[in-house]
Amino acid sequence: MSRLSQRRRNRLEASPRWAEQAVAAATGPAFELHSKRGSNRVIYLDFDGHTITGTARNASKGIDPVNVSPYDTDGDPATFSTAEQDVVHEVWARVAEDYATFDVDVTTQEPPQSAIDRSDASDQQYGTRVLIDPDTWYQSGCGCGGVAYVGVYDSTSQHDYYQPALVSTKGVGTGAKNLAEATSHEAGHNVGLSHDGTSTVGYYQGHGAWAPTMGVGYYRGISQWSKGEYADANNTEDDYAVVGTHGLALRADEAGDTSGDAAALTVGTPVSGVIAAEADTDVYRVDVGAAGNYTATASAAPTGGDLDIKLDLLDSSGAVVASADPASGQADAGTPTGLGASVSSTLQAGTYYLRIDNVGYGDPLNTGYSTYGSRGAYTLGITPS
Repeated sequence: MSRLSQRRRNRLEASPRWAEQAVAAATGPAFELHSKRGSNRVIYLDFDGHTITGTARNASKGIDPVNVSPYDTDGDPATFSTAEQDVVHEVWARVAEDYATFDVDVTTQEPPQSAIDRSDASDQQYGTRVLIDPDTWYQSGCGCGGVAYVGVYDSTSQHDYYQPALVSTKGVGTGAKNLAEATSHEAGHNVGLSHDGTSTVGYYQGHGAWAPTMGVGYYRGISQWSKGEYADANNTEDDYAVVGTHGLALRADEAGDTSGDAAALTVGTPVSGVIAAEADTDVYRVDVGAAGNYTATASAAPTGGDLDIKLDLLDSSGAVVASADPASGQADAGTPTGLGASVSSTLQAGTYYLRIDNVGYGDPLNTGYSTYGSRGAYTLGITPS
């Protein structure tokens, strides 16, 4: 690698500041969350404080070590309240959705350091730590929402020297929406991505209900990976292609694209899946045992969904019986609408198929988005109605 390309890999990128958002309730063990257990790649969301020593950040600030405090909103950093754990859970859910298309475990459970560091090219278990930082030691100098080195996720040289990525509550606030957007953005730098802006601004804030993750997603209900399809984009890099060159492959497909290789779906038992590739279509076979009215529902991720779904119900010959693709939008900056789809029909006993497609909405230049970043997790079910 040339010195120029090495400097580019290791350049430091900062994120903008933005406003606080409300916190949504959540349930579950906040510090045992995993999006893909067993993956050899990890993105660790660190809320409970960390000692930074011997890194590029220490060298740049002339402070070593730095003891970063835990995330705290109630003045008691020694414990995590229910409200604080709700934030942790929601941040994780949003970041997990942003990285759902990749073979990576987004987790709040601290892995061994060996699962983050990469020692050499033969070491195939590695990742990054994104540290939620409530202190001022770094943020006071940059005035930013976060910082991360670019392209270091899969580095085999001084991997730990360019850790961790930082998300500053002093810059983005303590709300889950903003913390999640900043976390996905900073981890995006680690996996090689640059900022999405225009000829006049460094960070594009989006249009309609949409914004690019590597711009500013804080004010839009839908934030997706981008290849610069909006007007006056200054960065047309293919985000998915770039990420793929820095250690994160797309996850394997769980359902076939046609009726011939369809996955099985039982009436009354929902399944979960992920649309990972832009051209991916997931098809499920349903054997209806009794004639009657049935409703099939495909839902995007309930928190921070990225996938806009078109749902088709097909008969055994492949003819479309019913189809749905509602218009997307947002109820507020943290709540997208219209990403899921539902169809109802009177069916005879027999074999049917449900087909999930990813779709765009509006014009990606200035009102919407294409199918490019419309990828993510879904649940699908069919029930008598």
